[in-house]
Amino acid sequence: MKYRPSLDKNYTPMILKLREFRELVKQAKEKQTVTICLERNNGYNYHYTIETLVDSPENNQTNIEIVERVIKTILWIVGGFKIYISGSKAIYESIKDAYRKGGAREFDADFMANVYEQPFEVVYVDEKDIPAPKIEVVSLAGDLSGNRIGFDAGGSDRKVSAVVNGEAVYSEEVVWYPKITENPEYHYKEILTAMKTAASHMPTVDAIGVSSAGIYVNNKVMVASLFLAVPKDEFDKKVKNIYIDIAKELEKEYGKKIPLKVSNDGDVTALAGAQELNDTRILGIAMGTSEAAGYVNKDGNFNGWLSELAFAPVDFNKDAMVDEWSGDYGCGVKYFSQDSVIKLAEMGGFKFDENLSPAQKLKVIQKLNDEDDKLANEIFENIGIYLGYTLAYYAEFYDIKHLLLLGRVVSGKGGNTIMEVAQKVLHDEFPEYEHVNITMPDEMNRRVGQSIAAASLPTLE
Repeated sequence: MKYRPSLDKNYTPMILKLREFRELVKQAKEKQTVTICLERNNGYNYHYTIETLVDSPENNQTNIEIVERVIKTILWIVGGFKIYISGSKAIYESIKDAYRKGGAREFDADFMANVYEQPFEVVYVDEKDIPAPKIEVVSLAGDLSGNRIGFDAGGSDRKVSAVVNGEAVYSEEVVWYPKITENPEYHYKEILTAMKTAASHMPTVDAIGVSSAGIYVNNKVMVASLFLAVPKDEFDKKVKNIYIDIAKELEKEYGKKIPLKVSNDGDVTALAGAQELNDTRILGIAMGTSEAAGYVNKDGNFNGWLSELAFAPVDFNKDAMVDEWSGDYGCGVKYFSQDSVIKLAEMGGFKFDENLSPAQKLKVIQKLNDEDDKLANEIFENIGIYLGYTLAYYAEFYDIKHLLLLGRVVSGKGGNTIMEVAQKVLHDEFPEYEHVNITMPDEMNRRVGQSIAAASLPTLE
């Protein structure tokens, strides 16, 4: 490991452990092929094959430690409610135990069961019984023809645009309070009002595109922080189909079918980046309260994946900081968010005012960095090192040409430091990824591009 974070000396990049494991297996006299298949909605799946040491009392722990981390990574990148495993009974038994009720990965199993509305399962099958590949293609031709509504549901403001043949003829930004409002009628009224306002600036409505934080399956809201305060029974009755119901209301008004597409804001940000860069194979990562992400593949489409990188492991060190929500260690949220800045500052001996919020603590460090404080600069250098190694790990699962960095953590001088250090680490340690370009969009393109990108999501029928 050529680059080691000065403030987090025990950091152990997942990519280095994976490559070390592969080398160990390569040198072994006996090995076995383990195939992992994750199934999600509509039978779509993802296959991953890894060679491991043969099952034995001496080898099982070594195999399980690395494969468990890889499976968890795939689960949060791709999503799924059923894990098929072939080739190793020992790995299967361990994974099944981890994802049972009361097991180490119970949080993950419950989360995915709620997202896909299916019981979570881990099953062992023979290689021949692994389901055939079924890949989702969420086609994004970037269609901007006709009269379109682009709605961007932010946590503090809602943005909407009326887009006619690719031109935003009207846009507005309105402050709202979705996260603290329990009554779902408030959310419904606010979203409908925004869409009707945009519609009033066009002769008709031909399509509706929505960008929103959270997880969406078939245009349904499965998990979203915007509706955090809504009680579960009300969520199921009035929120899960909120965008579908609003589209139906507009369909009645206009007397025609209106195509609707709801996508995660990370994906839409990546799409806006693709439109801005006029390219594909773009991974967008937003470092703010958490780590949010989205991806546009080589064909300019979405994969239908979750890309919830906040929960994907990036540090193999078992003593790494634990995520309070999932109860797991070494996950992205503690490396690529304001939590990372705070963690590293405290590792460097910095004492925060306990009354400050995490966002305020970030601002304290950013202000110190603007004043050329040594520790503050070191913090952003360390995050850059994290990112360089982690990008090589993400590249195991995503085909990346561009990394688009967003979010409050990368604003100001710190963002430039993170970007420069990450690129240096990635290109120096992993020359096979020299083609990967790390960039940040300007604020104007980020805001206007997002609404136009959202409007372009549906294809006209």
